[in-house]
Amino acid sequence: MNPIEATSQITQHLHPLISDLGLILMTAAVAVLLFKKIRQPLVLGYLIAGFLAGPNFIFFPSVQEINSIEVWAEIGVIFLLFSLGLEFSFKKLMKVGGTAAITALFQITTMIVLGYLVGQWMGWSLMDSIFLGAILSMSSTTIILRAFDELNVKGKKFAGIVFGTLIIEDIVAILLMVLLSTIAVSKQFSGMELFESVLKLFFFLILWFVGGIFFIPTLLKKAKNLFNEETLLIISIALCLMMVILATKAGFSPALGAFIMGSIIAETIHSERIEHLIKPVKDLFGAVFFVSVGMLINPNTLVEYAVPVVVITLITIFGKSISTMFGALIAGQPLKQSVQSGMSLAQIGEFSFIIATLGMTLKVTSDFVYPIIVAVSAVTTFTTPFMIKIALPVYERLIKILPKKLIDAIDRYSVNSQSVKTTSNWQIVLKAKLSQIVVHSVIIIAIIILSDRYIIPMTESSKFGNAAAALVTSIIIAPFLWALSFRKVAVEQIEALQKAGKHRGPIMVLILIRISLGIFFIGFLLDNFLSPWIAFVALIAAISVYLLFPKKLNTLYNKIELHFFRNFNDREISQAQKKRSDLTPWDGHMAFFEITKESNLAGKALNELEIRENMGINIAFIKRGGITINIPDGNERVFPGDEICVIGTDDQVQIFKSYLDQNEIEVPELVQETAIILKQVELENEEFIGKSIRKSQLREKTNGLIVGIERNEKRILNPNSDIILEKNDILWIVGNEKLLTAFFEK
Repeated sequence: MNPIEATSQITQHLHPLISDLGLILMTAAVAVLLFKKIRQPLVLGYLIAGFLAGPNFIFFPSVQEINSIEVWAEIGVIFLLFSLGLEFSFKKLMKVGGTAAITALFQITTMIVLGYLVGQWMGWSLMDSIFLGAILSMSSTTIILRAFDELNVKGKKFAGIVFGTLIIEDIVAILLMVLLSTIAVSKQFSGMELFESVLKLFFFLILWFVGGIFFIPTLLKKAKNLFNEETLLIISIALCLMMVILATKAGFSPALGAFIMGSIIAETIHSERIEHLIKPVKDLFGAVFFVSVGMLINPNTLVEYAVPVVVITLITIFGKSISTMFGALIAGQPLKQSVQSGMSLAQIGEFSFIIATLGMTLKVTSDFVYPIIVAVSAVTTFTTPFMIKIALPVYERLIKILPKKLIDAIDRYSVNSQSVKTTSNWQIVLKAKLSQIVVHSVIIIAIIILSDRYIIPMTESSKFGNAAAALVTSIIIAPFLWALSFRKVAVEQIEALQKAGKHRGPIMVLILIRISLGIFFIGFLLDNFLSPWIAFVALIAAISVYLLFPKKLNTLYNKIELHFFRNFNDREISQAQKKRSDLTPWDGHMAFFEITKESNLAGKALNELEIRENMGINIAFIKRGGITINIPDGNERVFPGDEICVIGTDDQVQIFKSYLDQNEIEVPELVQETAIILKQVELENEEFIGKSIRKSQLREKTNGLIVGIERNEKRILNPNSDIILEKNDILWIVGNEKLLTAFFEK
């Protein structure tokens, strides 16, 4: 073939791909302008634009090759998941409380079961029904964020539950994608196969996370002087695609690799800058993905399956609202916040499309499933703002029609669930030991596998090649083996348990498990590389080395661990997530704001501002640099950069926010977790009974502030200092955890 013919063939091959991309972007551009004008979510506009420009709609120009749509859709998924990973962050997952976890898992489980049963009831195949359940279990972060912004409810108490639930849903979606892929490929539902898939997923998640945090932030820091916007963008996309390749080679979907790399970069000091640079790429390929999704809709299928669309839409709206509400109630949230959370999550979104695309790509779901899901998503996108708006009227209606005994029971359960709980020493020890075993085992196994695959082939031609490979591998895993077997963790908690004579047997068992695993890994390594007798002698020698040089191994491991945590903690999460404590079952909660340099309030004393008198809220603490001023008095002044924590109801906090805005304050900044807690105490001490709050001097004695009193089923939020304390009053006090615990439990 001569060069001219080759060039002509390449041009013919590229032309449909490029022309189809042009068509996709033109339809996306029209959608952006139109839906911006009518103030509707862009995702919905992309779907409709794709539908009109798709091969199934003859009135507009359409794509020439269906394969082009699939190619651009797959690229779109990769960048969409990468951007979601940048917003995800493992630290956010670690900070998600039990409320969000219980709510999310209850909702997801319920919707998977409900979706499966509905699919079977409609006569769908087994795989269609399973995928339907997984699709319905995921909500849309994009749509919810847009709706919260438009309705100005991000500062509301229930928003924290919703955001936490979405974080859990993201990680469960990744797990579901792996499980569904396993089921689709094997065509079986073997419990052992599913267990192996989950085990494999967690193995690689831990390995990628630990390795990624250890190396990638270091790379970015070393090269920071070379970075401009162009180089940082290229490096970010290169890292994303590198992880996509690794995930694919490990047997996972490309989307998983993109998501993992995004979440690793989210922990670096460059995360905000990278997220800013990636946003245009995400918007571009996100539009490509959603337009491509719309192009795959067949109007004839929608007409034929109109009834399933209606049924699944109703199941999505009511099923997700009710299941989320019950999940939040089980987690100990008040009825009001539970209803608001449930009605906010009543839609399907990004991960639903990705799971539906997975079923279509693997050719295990019917052709009608995809367009039905798109139609349901379009309807629930429209209904989401409406559902959020009517949540409060629905709650007020429930209060009227539900029995008073049931309402009181929910309130009592909520109060008991939200009371401050301490973590026992045994729980801390168990968590530390198990984390140590799992993480180090994963690292050691990964190093042995990599050595077997890459080091042995390089040395096998040599006479002592295997011995050299075994020696190199042993040196690499030495600090991790020592940490697995002998490194002390949770020392203070173990000493406390030993003094109390508790859990001595289980602690000894955990120590023996660690040492046994260390010996097993050494034996496994040597047996793979050497003959049994030589391996046995080498095992004894290796164990001797570990016992003779503990200090050097400890020093080496500490350097490795210090490097990891330095990278992990480079990016502070002071602006990553609003931390709040709940004064349940009331509307009172903690909210955080920052005093900016442009604020007219800067330099003024608190008694001049009369915040409590005018707005009914208390200031719990002021954080100024590395100093925290707990329960500030009226003479304390506020300065630019101060982070202040206030306690009040949703309405009071909203009034305070407006007050700050009027004084040129910026939008509330998100701050880091502090030692300030809300503690519930039943008043039994005769020293305080019959005295006013002021005369009781509880503030002076505990450095705490009484922000709520529950008395004879009545509740007083931010009580006046002249209120007389009575026996059996339930006091809600905000203050330093150690001081409050020491005072009331002495």
